[in-house]
Amino acid sequence: MTTSPALPTAVRLSSPPVRLALAGAAALLLAACMPADAGTAGGSAPPQSAAVISVRPDGAKDWRPDRRVQVAVVAGTLQDVTVTSADGRDVRGKVSRDGTRWTSKKPMLGFGTRYVVKVRAVDSEGLATVTRSTFRTEQPKSLVHSSILPGSGATVGVGMPVIVTFDAPVPNRAAAEQQLSVKSSPAQPGGWYWVSDTMVRYRPKTYWEAGTKVTVSSDLADVRLGDRVWGDDNDTVTFGVGDAMISTVDIGQHQLTVRRNGEVLRTIPITTGKTGWDTRQGVKVIISKDREVVMDAATLEVPKNSPDYYRLNVEYAMRVTWSGEYLHAAPWSVADQGHANVSHGCTGMSTADAVWFYDNSTVGDVVDYVDGVRSMEAWNGYTDWNLSWAQWKQGSALR
Repeated sequence: MTTSPALPTAVRLSSPPVRLALAGAAALLLAACMPADAGTAGGSAPPQSAAVISVRPDGAKDWRPDRRVQVAVVAGTLQDVTVTSADGRDVRGKVSRDGTRWTSKKPMLGFGTRYVVKVRAVDSEGLATVTRSTFRTEQPKSLVHSSILPGSGATVGVGMPVIVTFDAPVPNRAAAEQQLSVKSSPAQPGGWYWVSDTMVRYRPKTYWEAGTKVTVSSDLADVRLGDRVWGDDNDTVTFGVGDAMISTVDIGQHQLTVRRNGEVLRTIPITTGKTGWDTRQGVKVIISKDREVVMDAATLEVPKNSPDYYRLNVEYAMRVTWSGEYLHAAPWSVADQGHANVSHGCTGMSTADAVWFYDNSTVGDVVDYVDGVRSMEAWNGYTDWNLSWAQWKQGSALR
């Protein structure tokens, strides 16, 4: 008597096609009546796929969202890969030419998001292996926002630094600095200096050339700046540099000499700080211009009953230190201007000279104070030019 072959219980893919050796219609009917767990006469197990799938990450609870998802298969080829977020968004990817690897195209995943990875692969016989896994990305403890000064459209003086300020500390300064760029036309060498964990500044090797156009870009969005600290914004600003207004205040001679592009425009008699209130010497830069400002000695902790106390409305004021030094109109000291230093640290001049200087100055102009006895504190204003180029380069996180 002839026995009919049993049907295999493993399901094969349509490609390659399943081949079933059948003796005839009677044999097919006989096989269909066999129990579901029946195999060959010897009871052999159904065929298994040889394809082995691996997923990275697999089950991670705090996967870094800037890392790519990778899927690989051994002894097989990938047929389908899906990576889907909890809100139903698919992560796009690319399969290698040999069909054994899949890599996500988008390097940045969502923060604190659960993803499901489904993979289907087949071996050389067409048998399928299907896997499903999940992972979750890390939740940041800090998202850092940055701002750039000068702003777009500004025209500044040749001493103006580029200032990038962060609203939270940056643990990995090098990672942040790598994402910052400054392009100038004409091109000029320059570099970054970290003032603190929340501020980095850029200046050229020498003062900007008059007429320079500067473009500053920060590409910090989705950049890991420390353990669970991420940048969250990109920004680009373009500003211009005006004429080279470089003035010199001779503290000992009580004179202000104003130069534009190397040419002396005016020499102005001035008064600076008296003994005990000495004006700082060093290279300063105009921080701001105020048509009128209230100056109150109380901000310097001078008691109101002191002979040094004052509260004045001051006109045509140009600030050069955070501690409160200005160049401004001082009509009350005209008799001493050009002869003696009688102020509380500011640089005073006649109202007429102050109006002229105010009208011909802009934020970023350089004012170099010489022949003084008091040193300039670090970062008390835009004091970047008091460092040599060699010292400045040491302030970079990428040196």
